[in-house]
Amino acid sequence: MSTAKLTIDLDALVTNWRALDAKTNCETAAVVKANGYGLDAGRAATALANAGARNFFVAVAEEGVALRRALGAGPGISVFSGHMEGDAKLLKDFQLTPMINSLDQLLRQIETLPGLPFGVQLDTGMNRLGMEPGEWAAVRDIALGQGPVLLMSHLACADEPGHGMNAHQLKTFRDLTDGIEIPRSLSATGGLLLGRDYHFDLCRPGIGLYGGLPFGDAMPVVQLDLPVIQTRALAAGETVGYGNMWTAKRPSQIATVAAGYADGLIRAMGSGGIQLYAGDTACPVVGRVSMDLITVDVTDLAEIPAHLSLLTPEQTVDKVADAAGTIGYEILTSLGHRYARTYKG
Repeated sequence: MSTAKLTIDLDALVTNWRALDAKTNCETAAVVKANGYGLDAGRAATALANAGARNFFVAVAEEGVALRRALGAGPGISVFSGHMEGDAKLLKDFQLTPMINSLDQLLRQIETLPGLPFGVQLDTGMNRLGMEPGEWAAVRDIALGQGPVLLMSHLACADEPGHGMNAHQLKTFRDLTDGIEIPRSLSATGGLLLGRDYHFDLCRPGIGLYGGLPFGDAMPVVQLDLPVIQTRALAAGETVGYGNMWTAKRPSQIATVAAGYADGLIRAMGSGGIQLYAGDTACPVVGRVSMDLITVDVTDLAEIPAHLSLLTPEQTVDKVADAAGTIGYEILTSLGHRYARTYKG
C-alpha cells in the first residue's frame, strides 16, 4: 500500500475512559471536540456511549450537529463556545446545550430559546472563556432563575500538579458556586488527576482518553505506519534532503517513507530526534521533513521492512511532540486526511 496507515484502537479509548472514571465518584463525560482530537468524533463517541458515557463536549455548535447525527437522540452534547449569534436553530433542532460565556450569550439564550437547557461557564483565572466574577455577580440571579443544568470552569495549569494556580482556581470556583444546587464541573484530564477536591459532579477528560499526558497510565490509542517507497545507499559525506541538513558520517542506507507535513507530521520533527521503528528497532529521521516524504537512516537494519512506524507503544504522541517542540494535542489533531484509517474494536 502506498498510503500511510493510521490504526485507531477504540477498545483502548474505552479502557482509558473507564480507568479515568474509576478515579472519581462523579459522572465522567468525554470531550470529543476537534473531531475527536482528530480520530473521528462520531466513532469515538459511539464507542464511549456504548461503554456508558452519557455526556459529551464539543467546541462549537457545528461539531455538535455532526455528533448528534452520529449518536442519535439521548446522550447530552454540550458546546463550549456557548450560544453564538445564529446558533439558535442548531442548538434547538439538535438538542445541544450551550455553555453560556457572557451576558450577551445569556440574553440571546433567554430571548431565542427560553426554557431550553444551558450551562454557564465561569472564568476563574484562565482569562479565555466564561463570565468573570464581577459579571457573574451581576447576572447570577437572572441566570439561576432560568434553570441552568451545569456550572463549569476550566483549569489553566492542571498538567502541573504543584502549580499554585490550581488551588487558586479551585477556591475561586467554590467562592462563585458554593451553595448553588446545580451540578458543577471544573476538571478535564489534568484536573481529574489532581484528586477528589477537583471533581465536583462531573469531570470531562479529553486528551487522556486518546492516550496523551498528563494521564501517564493511558493505553496508546493510535499507531501510524508509513510505507517505504525507496531505499538508497549513501557514501560517507553525502547529504540528504532540502538544505543538505544531514550528512552521512559513514556508508549509510536511507529509506524514504510516504508522509510529511501535509499529513500533520510537522516540519520540526526533522531536527528533533524523532525515530521511526522497525519492530522494536529505532531508526532516526534524518534531514528535513518535507510535504510528502520523510527520510530515515535504516543502516543498522538487517532487512528493510515494507513500512516503518512513527506512533507506536514505544513512541507515543507525547514523545513525538517533545522531540518536535510541541504537545501531544497538536500531533493528534494534525493527523491528516490522506491516511488509510483502520478502526479496531
